[in-house]
Amino acid sequence: MGNPADSYQPASTAPSYRALDEAKIVETLERLRNRIGERFPHSGLRRVAEELIAVARDVSEVVDYIRTPNWPIRAAAGLAILAMIAVLLAGLTTLQLSTSVRGMGELIQLFEAAINDIVFLGIAVYFLITIERRLKRRRALGVIHQLRSLAHVVDMHQLTKDPEQLMSPEPSTESSPERITTPAKLGRYLDYCSELLSVTSKLAALLVQYFNDEVVLGAVDEIEGLTTGLQGKIWQKIRLLERAEV
Repeated sequence: MGNPADSYQPASTAPSYRALDEAKIVETLERLRNRIGERFPHSGLRRVAEELIAVARDVSEVVDYIRTPNWPIRAAAGLAILAMIAVLLAGLTTLQLSTSVRGMGELIQLFEAAINDIVFLGIAVYFLITIERRLKRRRALGVIHQLRSLAHVVDMHQLTKDPEQLMSPEPSTESSPERITTPAKLGRYLDYCSELLSVTSKLAALLVQYFNDEVVLGAVDEIEGLTTGLQGKIWQKIRLLERAEV
């Protein structure tokens, strides 16, 4: 009999099907780029896929940055908060020892001053506590902006790929774009555009997988809505091609 330990694999090495894997997404993109290059070697869509791969690697770096606690910032913020609390307590103690309250008016003034100090302290504490989150949010929004731009670039590449030109061809002019002449190739090209848009939305979703931030989540939802809408236009063209081939 074999040793049972020989067949044991740690749970951490098993593939996870509950979370997106940035390495697998990059691998999928590289394979998609190769597929585009093999069928359309001189197409600009392959270069768009190259750019998306570069942005995917940026997304991977940002995801690592988001998941890693920034201990220097946390330590600095904690020390600053402790220092402010110590200064406030020292000030209140000094005020209590050096001031004799005479009448309700002075008591109210002291109370208002203490409330103001506490409010300002709370604002400062909130600012310090959220520094790390705001830095991570800025990095995430930066790559989301790049993904949004690339989604529009993909849309521009499919814009002139019109199935009606195959069903009812018209003579080209000097300014006419280069056409794909067969339904099979046109359908494949449109399918590649749809795949690029789908992967774009998955890259955006990576940024909120380990970062529960409302602003970033809203931006990711916007990317997903954008890519879904653009894919809808592409699939309308694909359905026209299917009808033409029947």
